[in-house]
Amino acid sequence: MAKLQVENTEITVLTIGENDYISLTDMANAKEGESRAADVIKNWIRTRYAVEFLSVWEQINNPNFKVVESDHFKMHAGLPNFVLSATEWIEKTNAVGMVVKRGKYGGTYAHKDIAFEFGSAISVPFKIYLITEFQRLKEEEQKLLGWTAKRELAKLNYHIHTDAIKQNLIPAELTPAQIAIIYANEADVLNVALFGKTAKQWRDANPELRGNMRDYASMNELICLANLENLNAVFISEKMPQKERLVKLNEIAIQQMKVLLEVENRKLLK
Repeated sequence: MAKLQVENTEITVLTIGENDYISLTDMANAKEGESRAADVIKNWIRTRYAVEFLSVWEQINNPNFKVVESDHFKMHAGLPNFVLSATEWIEKTNAVGMVVKRGKYGGTYAHKDIAFEFGSAISVPFKIYLITEFQRLKEEEQKLLGWTAKRELAKLNYHIHTDAIKQNLIPAELTPAQIAIIYANEADVLNVALFGKTAKQWRDANPELRGNMRDYASMNELICLANLENLNAVFISEKMPQKERLVKLNEIAIQQMKVLLEVENRKLLK
């Protein structure tokens, strides 16, 4: 679930399967207020244009859509005595472009294509602002997805890193507690090389933050960290002393961060 702010109105967006559904109820609230939201939706869906639009959308996107039932609605759409609700439309035609939910986030939701069209019933400016804000949300989600992917890559590389430690630095006779100390010590080799501080130093400096310093790293730092983990695993396998590895990894971190920042700045200038 996500929230959009459109002309001082909060609009709920639900992800159902692989599609985004926008709350028509929230949108209708912007026009008539919460008490009349259902009437706004009913008045829109009963128009001939809306029924035709919904029918075409379903025929394109829904192989199980009941065309005969939709034709029946189209014959009567626009007549003074014609009444149609979202629930009736869904049940009679097996439509998937709209959903009606109960409970905490209850209301009528529609696929973004339909919601944008419904926006015209609110106002043209509202529709444009809605589309703009929705696009901004999707861009933010893509950025977050990229960050998460890099974070997961760093976690996977961490397993390679710890395996190298296990194979090369941990004698068989050590206790589990002693092994944990070595793992933590090696993790701090990377922390100091990239961030300039140990995990404890970061926690002491940021007592109000949850997680660890890697959870607050930038995307460039996560890319660099993934590379350092792989390199440190190689250096450990080559029996390079920890002190030498720390100096070498710090030099590589400085070089890689400069390159990544230069690439980022070039993108911003385009």
